[in-house]
Amino acid sequence: MRTGYFYSLVFALLTSGSIAAVAAPAVKSEVSGSPMVMEVSPQSQSGKINLNAADASTLQRELAGIGAAKANAIVAYRETNGPFASVDELLEVKGIGKAILDRNREKLEVN
Repeated sequence: MRTGYFYSLVFALLTSGSIAAVAAPAVKSEVSGSPMVMEVSPQSQSGKINLNAADASTLQRELAGIGAAKANAIVAYRETNGPFASVDELLEVKGIGKAILDRNREKLEVN
């Protein structure tokens, strides 16, 4: 009888230990001497997108109603005509209307 009780306790101890080992989060012990690199999008400290510095993928990702074609058109306009003087100048880009500009106005800035 004592042997059965002893084995039951050992079994319970081993089972709870194995469950704890499986449930514990895996910790990476990878130590690297190189610094971490983060991709920084051309946004200012205020969180707004600078029309004169943002690339097409950032414009497409951050602005509502802007797809790949319109984002490329914004970059092409900027390369052809120089930097934007104001956010309202975005209306000169083909495919950008007042509704899209109004939807994104608070996200945009010109530096």
